[in-house]
Order: sequence, then C-alpha cells, then structure tokens
Amino acid sequence: MKGKLTMTITIGIMCTVLLYVMLVQFKTVEETDITEIENMREAELRTEVANWKTKYEDVSKKYEETTKTIREYEDKITNNQEASELLQEELERANMLLGKTDVQGEGIVITLSDNRERKIEIYDILQLINELKLAGAEAISINDERIIATTDIKEVNSMYIVVDGKRITSPYVVKAIGNQTYLESGLTTKDYGYIDRVIKAYDKTATVERQDNVKILKYAGEMKLQYAE
Repeated sequence: MKGKLTMTITIGIMCTVLLYVMLVQFKTVEETDITEIENMREAELRTEVANWKTKYEDVSKKYEETTKTIREYEDKITNNQEASELLQEELERANMLLGKTDVQGEGIVITLSDNRERKIEIYDILQLINELKLAGAEAISINDERIIATTDIKEVNSMYIVVDGKRITSPYVVKAIGNQTYLESGLTTKDYGYIDRVIKAYDKTATVERQDNVKILKYAGEMKLQYAE
C-alpha cells in the first residue's frame, strides 16, 4: 500500500510537473506567436507607412515640378500676350502715323476760303500744316486727302493747288486730330497766332472750330520711296 501510495504521489507529482512544463511551453509558444504577429504587423505597418511616405514625397515632388512648369508656361503665355499686345499697339500706332488707317478723335477743323480780295495760296496751307504738326497733331487732312510724310503739295501755274496729283479747290477744309487746346492756341493766339499773323494780316478768310469727333480717312495713294532702300 505504502509503495503504491508513494508511486501514485510520485506519478502525480511528475504529471503535475509535466503539465506545468507543458503549460509553460504552451504559454511561451503562445506569447511567441503573438509577439511575432505583432512584430510582423508593426513591421508591415512601418513598411506601408514608409511606402506611403515615399509615394507622398514622389507625388509632392511631381506636384512641385508640375506647378513650376505651369508657372513657367503661364509666364511665357503672359509675356507673349503682353509682347503681342505691345506689338499690336505699336503696329496700330505706326499705321496711324503712316496714314494707313481711318482715324477719329478730338481735334479742330480749319476752313480756309478764297474771298473777293484774296485767294488762299499754297504757302498759307503749308504754313498751317507746319503749325499743326508743331502743336502735336496726330493726323491731318486737306479736303479729305490724308497728309503724310511723303505727301507732295504743289501749286500749278499759280492757279490751283495739287495734293499728291489731285487738285483741290477752295474752301480748303483742314482737319487735325490732337489736343484741342494745343492745336487751337497755336493758331488763335492774338497777334502771334497763325490766324492773326498769316490770315487776317493779309485780309484772307479762315475759321477755326473745335470738334469732339473729327474723322480723317486713310491715305488713298501708294507709298513709294524713290531713293531709300
């Protein structure tokens, strides 16, 4: 009996120890698996975060490069547009100065007329044109014939006046576009202006009228340079 009891107790202790060992082993395995899983998840998350960070940096870099490119294109477009607009303005101004376009704007209209005592002479017209140019006229015409740099004004046989081969007669209607005050003051200043000094002093007839919408037609002739190339 005593031997059996001892054997039973020993076997029980051994079983208990074995069970304890097994439980410890199971616990260790379980803890090891969870740790590995957690470590694996953490590693994967870190890898995923690293990947997203890399992707974000790549996308951010690409965005910055694209934004820079867009800005460069916008600058080029803006500069080209500004240059184009400036060129267009200069072209319009050049055409206006060359007389290649119809123009209109504020200015004055001077009418020179023959009377019973005196006739309007070519020098009266030439001097009037010079006065208007000095006063800043941007466009001038005589009887709707546009005056440009190469316009030829002649008097034929002291009988009639020709502008670029076209005969004009009294009344001579001279239109000028520009600042009305400057244009008018150069002509109407008492004693020294064109009207008193050139017209009235020789009993000739002329009127000066301000107009807010003077219309001057483009040059109808062909522009040719005889000597310049």
